[in-house]
Amino acid sequence: MAYFEIGIYNPRNNENIGTLWRSAWQLGAAGIFTIGRPYRPQASDTSAAHHLIPLRHYATFEEFLAARPLGALLVGVEIGGQPLAGFQHPEQAIYLLGSEDMGLPEKVLAQCNAVVAIEAVNRASYNVAVSGSIVLYHRLYLQSRAKELVNGGEG
Repeated sequence: MAYFEIGIYNPRNNENIGTLWRSAWQLGAAGIFTIGRPYRPQASDTSAAHHLIPLRHYATFEEFLAARPLGALLVGVEIGGQPLAGFQHPEQAIYLLGSEDMGLPEKVLAQCNAVVAIEAVNRASYNVAVSGSIVLYHRLYLQSRAKELVNGGEG
C-alpha cells in the first residue's frame, strides 16, 4: 500500500511548516515531521491540517532514523540531486527537505536512498514549503497518470 510523509530538517521559520502541513494534507501525505527545531502553530495552516494529519518532532536525525517506518525509502530534496521530472517515486517514501538557509547536510544526504532536485528556469532555489509541495504534487500527478493508463485513458 502506498504511504508517504514529508518533513523538514532544522526548519528556519514556522510559517513554512504550516504551509507545508496544509499542502501535505491536500496531496495525500500520512503525516509531516520536523527534525531539530519544533513547530509552533501558525496562521499559515488555514485548513486546520493539524486536525487531519499528524506532525511529529524529532530532536535529532538519529532519533528520526530510529523511528522511521520500516520499508519506507528516504528521499532527500536538495539542489544537485537527480531531476524530479524523471524521478519514479517509491511506493513507501519519506521525503526530507533541508532548512531554507543550509539545505541538507552531507551526513543526512549519505543516509538518503535517493536525492531529487527541482528544475528551474533561473535559480534552482525554492522556498522549502514550495519545494515540498512541488515534490508531493509530482507524486500525485504520476499516480494519476498511471491510473489513466491502466483505465485505458479514462480519468
